[in-house]
Amino acid sequence: MNAIPTYADHATDRAEIGTHAPKPTAVTEGLTETSTTIWEAGKITTGLWECTAGTFTATREGYTEICTILSGKVTLEVEGQEPEDFGPGDVMVMPSGWVGIWHNHEPVRKHYTIILD
Repeated sequence: MNAIPTYADHATDRAEIGTHAPKPTAVTEGLTETSTTIWEAGKITTGLWECTAGTFTATREGYTEICTILSGKVTLEVEGQEPEDFGPGDVMVMPSGWVGIWHNHEPVRKHYTIILD
């Protein structure tokens, strides 16, 4: 039997997941992000992502993302819809083709799973 891959230390706010770098789609000057892949196979990738407070644009082209907010608070804006607030424990799905704006009210860490189309 194959061992089940684990990454338990990264499920907390105090685990280091990498060096922050500028976010390419940042609206807020100085916004940075980092991420680490925990596991990937075929069309599925899962990992951790972290971003500083501020605003950025986002597009999900060719993949669907399911994520759980581990820490921080964010408001997502999608054209034609009411803004939605998310915080620790909340799960969100951004289907392929999703376009929106993230407003991180404080640093945000999430666990994500990406499924390629």
